[in-house]
Amino acid sequence: MKHYDVFGIGNALVDILVLTDDPFLKDLGWTKGIMTLVDSLTQGKVLTALDGHKKELRSGGSAANTMIALANSGGTGTYTGKVSEDTYGEFYKQDMENAGILFEVPPVTNGHTGTCVILTTPDAERTMLTHLGISSTLTKQDIDLTRLKASSYSYLEGYLWDVPSTKEACILTMEESKKAGVKVAFTYSDPFCVNRSREDFIKLTKEYCDVVFCNVDEVKALAGSESKEEALKFVASLCPTVFMTDSSNGAFVSEQGSIRHVGGFPAQNLLDTTGAGDSFAAGALYGLTHGFSLERSTKWGNYVASRIVQEIGPRLTVRLMGRQEEILGNVS
Repeated sequence: MKHYDVFGIGNALVDILVLTDDPFLKDLGWTKGIMTLVDSLTQGKVLTALDGHKKELRSGGSAANTMIALANSGGTGTYTGKVSEDTYGEFYKQDMENAGILFEVPPVTNGHTGTCVILTTPDAERTMLTHLGISSTLTKQDIDLTRLKASSYSYLEGYLWDVPSTKEACILTMEESKKAGVKVAFTYSDPFCVNRSREDFIKLTKEYCDVVFCNVDEVKALAGSESKEEALKFVASLCPTVFMTDSSNGAFVSEQGSIRHVGGFPAQNLLDTTGAGDSFAAGALYGLTHGFSLERSTKWGNYVASRIVQEIGPRLTVRLMGRQEEILGNVS
């Protein structure tokens, strides 16, 4: 019996959530709808420009959002990321633990905790400006192998491939997972991330991954195909289980190359797409670690994602623990 459902590893970033509009984005000069890495000086200028805007803080990072949503569903997890001994770092640890996820990586005394400014426009699109800060210094030495081996799954984010030391930490996590019989789940994170590390992603998907999470744009980028069907077949040829989200069209799941579609849930009040993919992964991982079939796991992932897009920011305000039977009924 494993102590944790999931051992998560990713960038530890404090999300700074701001509601804005297209003219403001245009004035800032950033491409709408994508994540852009920025340096500390640029992030400082963005925050200065946002002085008159209302802001909300959340512990975040893609994999961290998944872990928090997993706990909301009733799952257990521990998270590995790097923060500094500053105000944001203290907030991060406390907020993660308040959400039900163990976070015990010691903070460092130098540098600054990473931040992600999330600018959400009225059409629910989010534009992210990320300063990795100290999170990019995560190394192999930060991986708690005892907790990793006590987990059913490890879950890693593709964003970690942007920095050599975090990439090494991921490879170690995958290698040690395979040795210990811990299943490896990997999210491609972002199509630009896939394009930057395409050959690496293909190699690690084939060699290490038991489960891959991706969306349509990401599989197209990995496969080099404009057909989502052909792209999914390509990824499915590399990995035993693939979950591909398709926006309001629900998701596709592949098991040993056999692909099926699982319908989604309507979002009555679409507010913000931040964290939709992360939340889907949380729901699916909950299912995988609690004896659900792949179809039921996908269905629960779809439901969790449908709830998060009705919130501002990547955090659910409703509690889903213990509600799977009520919501999913007799879906096998």
